[in-house]
Amino acid sequence: MLHPEVKKYLEETAAAGQKSIEQLTVEENRQRMRETIDVSGEPQAVAKVEEVTIPVEDGTIQLRIYTPEGAGPFPVLVYFHGGGWVLGDLDVVDRPLRALTNLSGYLIVSVDYRLAPEYRFPTAPHDCYAAVKWVAEHISAYNGNPGILVVGGDSAGGNLAAVVTLMAREKQGPAIHYQILIYPGTDFSEPKPSYEENGEGYGFTKKAIDWYSHHYLQEEERTDPLASPLLAASHAELPPALVITAEYDPYRDEGELYAARLREAGVPVEVTRYEGMIHGFFRMTRLFEQSRELHRQIAATLTRLARSAGE
Repeated sequence: MLHPEVKKYLEETAAAGQKSIEQLTVEENRQRMRETIDVSGEPQAVAKVEEVTIPVEDGTIQLRIYTPEGAGPFPVLVYFHGGGWVLGDLDVVDRPLRALTNLSGYLIVSVDYRLAPEYRFPTAPHDCYAAVKWVAEHISAYNGNPGILVVGGDSAGGNLAAVVTLMAREKQGPAIHYQILIYPGTDFSEPKPSYEENGEGYGFTKKAIDWYSHHYLQEEERTDPLASPLLAASHAELPPALVITAEYDPYRDEGELYAARLREAGVPVEVTRYEGMIHGFFRMTRLFEQSRELHRQIAATLTRLARSAGE
């Protein structure tokens, strides 16, 4: 059953009569996503926010570094925002990451990877891997401890976090100690049953998924493990994971299938399905109590990781 807060939100959204994603241009959709920042509530103060430009293949990208209160050095979370590989930026995820910095005591690095269709696959995975590599090599100068290095993200960002762990394994580094995958897309090759169950009426639709994938990938790239990490030949020796799914999300099944694939390969996995929730709820902390609970769960997981690493 839909959570009452979600039901109200969907009814209000439907009543507003907005055009769907596939009816808008890329820039119109980007602007509309920027206009949703308030769903995350008021921005919290953190001890320090810095931005840095780092080199990547054929260009540069921005990182935003959130430092918590305290003496440090702090454990590190590298975070990749959602938005279907086409939308999203540092500002869209700014408020959730400020809150998570305060809740977890982690230094959080937000990655402004390059977006499709201007930069199609595999630019985003390579940018994100370059960011993690840079963090591992340089974050100690920002009072971060690369000895506890976590990657995470929501939706497309969850996909990229999973992909980066595959890349780090194949390239023998950097060492990633944990991954947090929030309703990740993990398989472009074929739709799962949850696509049919939840593909209309819950905000994130099958048509939207098709719109995103059309801008991000060529057809023949859908089975590439850097796009579809579920299809990797092996999931052994990857970092332990927290996988979050939402009951009324087209991506629900592939997130849970990915968790199962990790577990089958001997990777420790914690899976939580948030009943009554929809895709995108990580950012909706002003609207949904379950969103705030998700932040608390992530922070508790990070805190346990840091504590166990220090023992």
